[in-house]
Formats: sequence, structure tokens, C-alpha cells
Amino acid sequence: MANYIYKVFPNNRFIDLGLFQFGYEKCNPSHSFGPATRSHYLFHYVISGKGRLYTKNSKGENMIEEISAGQGFMIFPGQETFYSADSAAPWEYLWLEFDGLRVYEGLKMIGISVDNPVYKPVYKNYGDIVKNEMQHMVDHRDLSPLYLIGHLYLFYDALICSVTNTSESKGSRLRDFYIHEAITFIETNYYKDISVEDIAAACGLDRSYFGKLFKSEIGQSPQTFLITYRMIKATDMLMQTRLSIAEIGRLVGYENQMHFSRAFKNYYGLSPLQWKNAHKNENN
Repeated sequence: MANYIYKVFPNNRFIDLGLFQFGYEKCNPSHSFGPATRSHYLFHYVISGKGRLYTKNSKGENMIEEISAGQGFMIFPGQETFYSADSAAPWEYLWLEFDGLRVYEGLKMIGISVDNPVYKPVYKNYGDIVKNEMQHMVDHRDLSPLYLIGHLYLFYDALICSVTNTSESKGSRLRDFYIHEAITFIETNYYKDISVEDIAAACGLDRSYFGKLFKSEIGQSPQTFLITYRMIKATDMLMQTRLSIAEIGRLVGYENQMHFSRAFKNYYGLSPLQWKNAHKNENN
């Protein structure tokens, strides 16, 4: 059994899309993995052979999915799964673990979900690009993280294009415009004392309607998204600068250090100083 695993970096700096690890595996007959859960999205592309994915849908009902060459499957964060290769024609697959604030949006667009985890490309040319980009990362594993992140974006673009006909998605353009405006507003104003009302007003929408629209498209509330964005920026500064906790708090929108420390601990389970000490090696 050939098995290659490449760890890129536990990265918070690439907020839209971040790459954690990737690999290639040629399984022995009946090779299995799990039950296990993941902290990030994990995608497998099957090059040859076949196997089964055992998981549960959003209602907690058991599902068994048969997956063969040219197809793939997505495992979602926190989802318990078990998968096994066929005894006669075992899987050979590429896999990629990634995450980011834009992932939910793209997966929703192509209909991949906990209830529908199997990837079946509609447009073969893009499906081939999905495989080729994953293989390219494996073949060029020693190149820089920025290089690999670039190919992650090409992979994800091909993943979406391989399932979605862009001419059929025109009806969602207005929603996309509002979401783009909201995220852009957050990205350029997160360091200020902004609220969900401010974000909705920047989009010209009623606060209640905006909240429902944002959660429908992104998978989390605007408030949660804003907090996540601020906390990611805060951890980046904790690792990369010598700024004080109070200064970092102000730079991510918290004038009061106590409020910042409380929000940080609610999110990560550690105080900012504890988190920084725990990640000293990564910083070095």
C-alpha cells in the first residue's frame, strides 16, 4: 500500500481558503479508516477502484454511499465517518484537507452537503482539472506554501465549475452581490466598533432579512462570521508581532482589553496569552 501524507501548515492567515494537509493512497483490499471525525473539510478523489463511505445525514440516519473511479466524497468538520476500500478492486485516491470562510458558500452552490457528500462531476474537463490539481500538489509537495495555496484555489474553482453550469446560476447573482458587499465591509472595517446593523446598512438591507440571507449563504450568522474574522486576525498578530494584548484587541475592534480577552477565550478556550504560549513553536 502506497501512502503519502504531506502536512502544509496549520494556517490561520489564509482566511478564504487554507490548506492543512494532502496526500495520496493506494489502498490494500478492504483497507478502512475510522470511525473518525475531522476538524476541517476533507475531500477524496478516487483515481481507480471503488469503496464505500459510511456516515449519517443531517437527521442522524445512517447512509452508505458507493463511490468509484472518477468520483469523490467530502467529509465535513465534526462529522463522524467510516470508509473502506473494496475487497476486489480497492481504492486509489488523492485527498486534501482544507478550510476557510468561503468553503460553505461554494459547496452549497454545487449541492455537496452532509446529506449529499458524493462528488460526481458533470463537466469532465473540469473534473479532470480537480484531479490534476490535487496530483500537482502531491508531485510538488516541496514547493512553498504560497505556491500550494495557489493550486488549492485552482482546485476549488474547478470543483465548483465541474458541477455548476454558470449560465444556470444567474438567479443567485443578487444574493451573491449582497454577500460580497457584506464580507468586503467586514474585511475593511473589522477593526472598528461595527455591528450587524452596520453591515446590513452597508448592504442596504433590513437587519432581520440580511441575517437570514447571510446565514443561508454562508452557513453562520453575520455576528459569528465577524467574531471568527476578528479572532483569526488576532491569532495572526499574536504569532507574528510583539504587540501587547490590549493593542491587538484594539486592532481587531475591541477597545476594552477585558472584553477582547473574554471573547478570545470564549472562541478558543484559552486566554490570548495562554494561546500565544501554546503556539510558540509555530511562531518560531
